[in-house]
Amino acid sequence: MADNISGFQGAVAGLSLTDVIQLKGHNKYTGCITVNYSNSEGVIYFADGEIIHAVQGNETGEEAIYQIIKWPGGNFNIHPEMTSNVCTIHYRTDFLLMEALRRLDEERAGVAAPEGGPGPSVTPRRTMSKVAARLQDINGVTYAVLLDKAGTPLQDSSIEATALANKGIFLATTGNKLGELMGLGDVKAAAVQTHDFHMLMYDSKQHYLSIAVKPEFNLEHVEGEIKSALMPGK
Repeated sequence: MADNISGFQGAVAGLSLTDVIQLKGHNKYTGCITVNYSNSEGVIYFADGEIIHAVQGNETGEEAIYQIIKWPGGNFNIHPEMTSNVCTIHYRTDFLLMEALRRLDEERAGVAAPEGGPGPSVTPRRTMSKVAARLQDINGVTYAVLLDKAGTPLQDSSIEATALANKGIFLATTGNKLGELMGLGDVKAAAVQTHDFHMLMYDSKQHYLSIAVKPEFNLEHVEGEIKSALMPGK
């Protein structure tokens, strides 16, 4: 029977999946781990040693991690060449593993897990500005970063923030140059739509706000949600 499987077989012999995840964290690994159990497959993406995204069936983010770790065994493979620009996980890897094991213990004890995820007591694995954190609750937004006029992310030192800030400052600078050539002045907002990602940039007096949006989402609809979040009551 599948439930009698003990441990995971993979590229690192003798280690469990959680051991491999912790090892990759210590090694500042960037890439992904694919996990197969029975007819199911899960994918866990890392950036600089932290889990940033996971997919298992219809689940993404933390729930996907919890489902994968619940499997009693399987096979995993390590793919340093496979990365992701999507970020659905914003908590430390050590918390994710402890939470997964806590849920597993509760299920074995017959205790129902609380709905709605980790709850307000969770400590984020990275800090970010309040406005960026608020925007990431919007469906379709994969990451958001507040940056200064020089392009430096504020209150967020993650590689996702740096990458998105670089795109944002490039978009702002290019837009302002075009605005100057056309006699329109500085650009206050800009949008980019590509096959792989969507992006929004807003300019205020002191900061830029750079927002990554999943390509399958309607950018106009997401922008409306963003404006409602930034200007509640209007």
